[in-house]
Amino acid sequence: MRKYILRIFLIVGLLIPTFGMAQRFAYVDSEYILNQMPEYNSAQKQLDLMAFEWQKEIETKKAEIEKMKSDLEAEKIFLVDDVKNQRQADIDKKEKELIAFQQQKFGVNGELFKKRQELIQPIQDRIFDAIQKVAKDNALDFIFDKAGGVSMLYTNKKYDRSGEVLEELGVVPGTEQNGQGGGAPDDLPNEQPK
Repeated sequence: MRKYILRIFLIVGLLIPTFGMAQRFAYVDSEYILNQMPEYNSAQKQLDLMAFEWQKEIETKKAEIEKMKSDLEAEKIFLVDDVKNQRQADIDKKEKELIAFQQQKFGVNGELFKKRQELIQPIQDRIFDAIQKVAKDNALDFIFDKAGGVSMLYTNKKYDRSGEVLEELGVVPGTEQNGQGGGAPDDLPNEQPK
């Protein structure tokens, strides 16, 4: 029993200094925050309405193409080759136009993406600034976002060990050998405590 108590005191004695040096972590749920903001909900409704209208237009174009295909199939035996080929070319053209329309509206750099950036980005920037302020005001070292997977929104630069890892790998930052040039990645804003 005595050995057991002595071990507990020894473990507690060893851990006490590390408690004072521990990093301070916090997390936020950005999805919850966004959903509580009226301007986000308004922007999201606007985006949803745009997407709905474009989707209706796409469905109309698809129905038109399907009708052209079924008409061609039904009349195929009565048509000469030139007419068949022309109608098939018209169908192919309509299908290409449909694909181009979908890309223009919903593609990676489409109108929906650009409108989302225009409407949502300022809201996300405000949230990000608020997270930075909360981190500084509460002397936090890290803030994670639990929405959609865990990602870091704030880090204290004093815990960045990228340079040490590069040194261990024998890579000198900013040289041509790594093909990038420049220094450490700046994905996250890093702040030194005051």
